[in-house]
Amino acid sequence: MWCIPPKCNAEFVCAMENVLAVYTRPYDANHPVVCFDEKSKQLVGEVCKPIPAAPGRAECHDYEYVRNGTANLFLLVEPLRGWRQVDVTTRRTKLDFAKQMKELVDVHYPDAAKITLLMDNLNTHRLSCLYEAFAPTEARRLIEKTEVVHTPKHGSWLNLAECELSVLEKQCLGERIADQATLRRRMQVWNDNRNSRSKNIDGQFRTADARIKLRRRYPQTEME
Repeated sequence: MWCIPPKCNAEFVCAMENVLAVYTRPYDANHPVVCFDEKSKQLVGEVCKPIPAAPGRAECHDYEYVRNGTANLFLLVEPLRGWRQVDVTTRRTKLDFAKQMKELVDVHYPDAAKITLLMDNLNTHRLSCLYEAFAPTEARRLIEKTEVVHTPKHGSWLNLAECELSVLEKQCLGERIADQATLRRRMQVWNDNRNSRSKNIDGQFRTADARIKLRRRYPQTEME
């Protein structure tokens, strides 16, 4: 499925260039740039026990399976540091998002002066959710530590967390996973391995590129 941005749309262009400007910031441990995204994963169990692999034969799975519901994956990634954190949850409600924001501030970046958080426009991705989860003083404290930059509508591909979720999908989620416990173990192994290798994400798309390659998205100017 393609994400097609609108033509001649100032709102899209403004949000896009805001995101691209954030990506040009140098690494600063006191003011980290963190991308956030989420993904659902269907839990699928086996009806017949798989036949294990043997010399000259791959592992065999029967086509029949049983649905065990879904789980949600929350992903935080700091591109320039090469750090990411995947959390498995049952749901992805406003309260689940609020919990992620509190962990971002208090667990992952307790010493940062300000955290720039880049995310898409999903209806739950609003800091107003903090007021539904915590007392006003606590919600305000968390908000004061966070600078939110939203990708434009139809522009979630600008979020580097989507790139990391794509890697996660290819490396870890292609097989059947029956339950949340198994999913959590897989995520922890993948997370630790990728962090230990400090796989940085270097976005190569810049504002100058956007003004050429996406010039049809820019509106016609009325004044010089």
